[in-house]
Amino acid sequence: MKRSTFNILFYINRSKAKKSGKCPILGRISIDGENTAFSTGLDILPNLWNIDLGRAASDTTINKQIESIKSDIETHYRTMLETKGFVTAEMLKNALRGIGTHQNSMMQEFANFLDEKKRSIGIRVSENTFIQYQKGYRHLQTYLQSKLEVSDIPFGKVDIAFIEDYVYYLKIDLQLAPMSVRSFLAPFRTVVRRAFHKGLMRQYPFFGYVHEKEVHRRKYLSGEELERLMKASLKGTSSNFARNMFLFSCFTGLSYSDLKNLQHSHIQQYIDGSRWIVLHRQKSKVASYIPILPFVEQILNKYSNTKFSGKEDCVFKVQTKENFNVQLKKIAKVAKIDKRLTFHMSRHTYATTVCLNNGVPIESLSQMLGHTSIKTTQIYAQVTRTKINEDMTNLERRIEGQYKLAQ
Repeated sequence: MKRSTFNILFYINRSKAKKSGKCPILGRISIDGENTAFSTGLDILPNLWNIDLGRAASDTTINKQIESIKSDIETHYRTMLETKGFVTAEMLKNALRGIGTHQNSMMQEFANFLDEKKRSIGIRVSENTFIQYQKGYRHLQTYLQSKLEVSDIPFGKVDIAFIEDYVYYLKIDLQLAPMSVRSFLAPFRTVVRRAFHKGLMRQYPFFGYVHEKEVHRRKYLSGEELERLMKASLKGTSSNFARNMFLFSCFTGLSYSDLKNLQHSHIQQYIDGSRWIVLHRQKSKVASYIPILPFVEQILNKYSNTKFSGKEDCVFKVQTKENFNVQLKKIAKVAKIDKRLTFHMSRHTYATTVCLNNGVPIESLSQMLGHTSIKTTQIYAQVTRTKINEDMTNLERRIEGQYKLAQ
């Protein structure tokens, strides 16, 4: 780190002499060629001031006060260098006046960030997002304690090396997948950016930082697996309901939260007689328009006015996602599906097997899934070799006889 040129000078302002003849004693802080003046609140007769020393010629009381002011400035200077990594003359002047002397450290600022987000749950952030923020806080806290043996650090210590070491800890020590690393790094990154905008940091350490590119491999059921799941013989109404809710989402693309909150008012009938699910997704608040397929209509009719019907206009009485996934694991064994079945796989199955593999344009799929960007749809919807083979076979038929090699 480049060492700053730092100097403090005291002098009297003769142009502001009082009626008593005394002149105010001022101070000047100089750092790297920039300087700012401040008032000490002291005054003295000009003939009692030693210009060369910048002190009173004989008044020890005034000199002690001047030394105390100088000591305070030097203390602020060292503290700011330690916590922020940089100091300006104006910052020292403000610190002397008691402005901005209390600056939060990283974990303090993170805690403030969590407190703000907690108050905005349901307004600007979802409860699930807030839980992820809390996990990010705990991971960072554990990293500081286990790797650096401290409970907190000043923002001046947060640089690109710190970020890379923390990411390494998440990936190697905690063995988290790139997507998980990214999700836990996101709130930390926000806290650092807030600190930078508040002037707690001289440089934004994430500038130029590139996160490891994620290879998205969304899991879904093939057409054959989907058929086996439909035909699987299950014992108990609860298991059948869990299977049918999974299938309902396989043919609508609804996420667990949207299925849980699905209301009868979301099901609308149009002039042509077609029925649609029209809702705003809980996660993105983007409108989804989903045509109700005959198979979906069967499930709606099956659970109408039953113990599985929801309350307060909700269509279904949906269990927790955790319980769903436990039951789906058992159901997969019965259906002889060699995959770890989770509820969210239904959404991927809808995108890939049900829609794309049957020729639904990705633009229409994006609208039905309620995505804000078609790029997100491209991640969810994987193109299978079966679909490629089908498309190329159709192409071959269309261009047959059109192109011939010259003799």
